[in-house]
Amino acid sequence: MPAIVSRIVEVCIFSFSGAGPEYLLLRRSPSEQIYPGIWQFVSGSVEGAETALAAARREMAEETALPPLDFWVVPHVNVFYDPSRDSVNLTPVFAARVAPGSEPKLSTEHSEYLWCDYTTALGKLVWPGQREALRILQEYVVRGSQAAGRSRIV
Repeated sequence: MPAIVSRIVEVCIFSFSGAGPEYLLLRRSPSEQIYPGIWQFVSGSVEGAETALAAARREMAEETALPPLDFWVVPHVNVFYDPSRDSVNLTPVFAARVAPGSEPKLSTEHSEYLWCDYTTALGKLVWPGQREALRILQEYVVRGSQAAGRSRIV
């Protein structure tokens, strides 16, 4: 029977420009062993006894060096099966708002970045769970629904 694990976190970074919300996508370096060249959110593994929230904040710092102005739990958990480990992975999704005009400093894991609107971001994300996380982020956090106030992390 497959194990159910939660070892990975994702952080969708966004900002507000004059045209509206923009989302930061990172392109995995061509030399990366896992999923080279795909566009994604900040993502990474939980280390040791680290909480998912601590891992999300650390991964955001490591992969972009951007300081968050606000941070949220997105009301979505990405789920995928890893056949190499026979495990079902539950991946919590977080969101971070950064200052307009922010320029990330990429780690070696990524080769480029793109600030883009919602429709462009949807078209670039490969995995259905990431597209669904972006949809929920757009609806419940970016548009400022009641859920945004309840899922904001101080």
